[in-house]
Amino acid sequence: MLTIISMKETENKKIALVAGALDLPLITKQALIKNGWDVFVVGLKNFYDPKIKPDMVVRLGGGGRAIREFRRRGIKKLTFVGALGHPNLSDLRPDLWSIFALIKILRNQKGYDSMAVALNKVLEKGGFEIVAAQDIAPELTFEKAGVQTKIKPSSKDKKDIERAIEVSHTIGKEDIGASVVVDKQVIAVEAAEGTANMLKRVIDMRKNNKKKSGVFAKMTKPGQDLRIDIPAIGIDTVKSVAKANLRGIVVNTKTCFVVNKAEVIKQANNLGIFIIALD
Repeated sequence: MLTIISMKETENKKIALVAGALDLPLITKQALIKNGWDVFVVGLKNFYDPKIKPDMVVRLGGGGRAIREFRRRGIKKLTFVGALGHPNLSDLRPDLWSIFALIKILRNQKGYDSMAVALNKVLEKGGFEIVAAQDIAPELTFEKAGVQTKIKPSSKDKKDIERAIEVSHTIGKEDIGASVVVDKQVIAVEAAEGTANMLKRVIDMRKNNKKKSGVFAKMTKPGQDLRIDIPAIGIDTVKSVAKANLRGIVVNTKTCFVVNKAEVIKQANNLGIFIIALD
């Protein structure tokens, strides 16, 4: 039987993946291709992993060239994945499109989330649809709520989990950070240094602990725009939680990327760490 695919259906499966640092963009690209997407990869200069083999590379201030290429190729859907570090000043030199976009974004500079929302609005007004990668590749998250590991939280852990969720929502409303560590009391809250550096602080603080206790939570912020700012955990997260002598990890279902999910679960089981996903 001959299946006829219309031009419109083909165009609807085109997507541009704007790739930042670390492994997540490559894993996302592979998942999207497996799900039938025609993926055009834009690597952000000095951030993307060469293994992703981008179709084009742009600097942070050179968005106009990418926008023109998207339009030339009939790409209307965009997804943003990967971390950003400190850029070179030369990479920030804005082209004309980026100047106008930056003016609109800076008007909304109340925090990282508000700037991400502003960028989305600029792109949407330009005729693009910003797609959350986890919505079209849900297998990259914990899709079902519950304990994901053989290790289960104790009744004491559950009290820490409840407190961590409460604190996460409080700091999230203020657009401060997404991660928190609780062991009866709040030990650390993520600020501008990011999750990895926050956990390094906790490791140093608790290096003389004889017994594991407490939890690390990375929760979705209330009202967070998950099309650009996507929480993620990976094997390094599990290792850091174990080094910090914490008992477990708390994340949300469907909105937190799990980089190399099978290995994350395996590593957590090996290190005696529980992972629980909550709706």
